Amino acid sequence: MPSASASPRLPLPPAGEGRGEGRGESAASRPSTTPHCAPMTAATRDAASALLGAFLRGDGHYLASSAAYGDGGAAALERALDLFLARPEIGFVWLAFAPGPDGAEAIGACVACYAISTARGSLVVKLDDVTIAEGWQGRGVGGAMLAALADHLRGLGVTRIDCACHRDNAGAWRFYERLGFRPLDEERIALLLG
Repeated sequence: MPSASASPRLPLPPAGEGRGEGRGESAASRPSTTPHCAPMTAATRDAASALLGAFLRGDGHYLASSAAYGDGGAAALERALDLFLARPEIGFVWLAFAPGPDGAEAIGACVACYAISTARGSLVVKLDDVTIAEGWQGRGVGGAMLAALADHLRGLGVTRIDCACHRDNAGAWRFYERLGFRPLDEERIALLLG
């Protein structure tokens, strides 16, 4: 997973609010502290911007298809974060925090957008832009963050998480498969509307 160069320090999210537990990871790969996880708020927006901005600027797999996505750069990310805060019924940015001496450090982020599945007859979530800050990768933070997200979504009645992954990104494929994701043998395609 790509790294984020900036990890702003923030007030620690309330205890018990979406705490992640590393699942399917060895004890050696778990972080020394379980991250606290919570949806982005106005107070944590800058942290989300730093993590997701670094991902969108630095992930080679994303950049390879960014033109087809209609990537609008930093301004588009800022508009998207504003939309998540204004329209939480559509989705949210999920953040992982590690306690630090000056508050919490944002160490992971991902985007969760709601959809309705005719196959499930329920709400599902499309997962995007999963990123862990440099220095925290390979320590179980991603697994703990997505486990906490899954617990949060179950509580909201969501019955499936959909995620796209480049087929040549072997590390990401292994990561998702360890968490129980299964390939759909489909290709994701996009049509820009404006």
